[in-house]
Amino acid sequence: MSRTTPQFEIRDLNVFYGRTQRVFHVSVDIERYGITAFLGSSGSGKSSLLRVLNHTYDLFSDVRIEGNVLLDGEDLSLYGRNSTEIMLLRQRVGMVCQCPNPFPRSIYENVAYGLRLRYGYRKRQLDERVEQTLQRVGLWHDVKERLTQHALHLAAGQQQLLCLARALALEPDVLLLDEPCSLLDPAATYQIETLLQTLGQEMTIILTTSNPHQARRMADTTGVLFDGQLVEYVPTFRLFLESQDLKPPRHECAGVPVAHPPFPCSPDGEQGSWWG
Repeated sequence: MSRTTPQFEIRDLNVFYGRTQRVFHVSVDIERYGITAFLGSSGSGKSSLLRVLNHTYDLFSDVRIEGNVLLDGEDLSLYGRNSTEIMLLRQRVGMVCQCPNPFPRSIYENVAYGLRLRYGYRKRQLDERVEQTLQRVGLWHDVKERLTQHALHLAAGQQQLLCLARALALEPDVLLLDEPCSLLDPAATYQIETLLQTLGQEMTIILTTSNPHQARRMADTTGVLFDGQLVEYVPTFRLFLESQDLKPPRHECAGVPVAHPPFPCSPDGEQGSWWG
């Protein structure tokens, strides 16, 4: 597959929960490699859009999808619910949720479980892959002496890194992250953001955030969602002015200069504004 071919092609996507529509007529190409962020407040449709990309909306009985989503040119709407194709898709398009959700197992088993199921690795192979993956996310030094400890004994930031390791162990082409740092302290947020920026050089990363500062720091491309509609989708440097000294600084949202705000913004900071 050519590097210039979009990873995802989304055409006229609508998402319904029962009678309530959450995503309206979204059409967008998501490029291969790098980091794409979808920015918006709670209820803007960010998570609903993300769930479509690896069929996790199937876990909700009342969800209905209209439109087309192509992954490397293959139409995902052709996959049946709970089919083998869906299982393979979720290995290929990994996902990390907002709230750290390690398996109720040991640290070791959180990484080894998927490897054992997918590849049938034996103990020696599992040991090597678990160590490699935990080193990749920067967690090995902290946990190497306590791999048999229950994963829920880890701090929240370490749990989220473990969830990242669990997804990365299966070598996905795409990594989806639903507000991965919103519940973490600044130190853990910095660690995860730094890791994702490195990973973005070798895979496609798509994340949601209600924090414009995070989108500005991390994303190559940023889409803005408002009431389920994609109102902007541009290179991040075009959405956020590179310097407040540029004349004139046309608009400001939550203290961040913005080139083209699609709707009124509040100057009261990240919390309490439309950004969430």
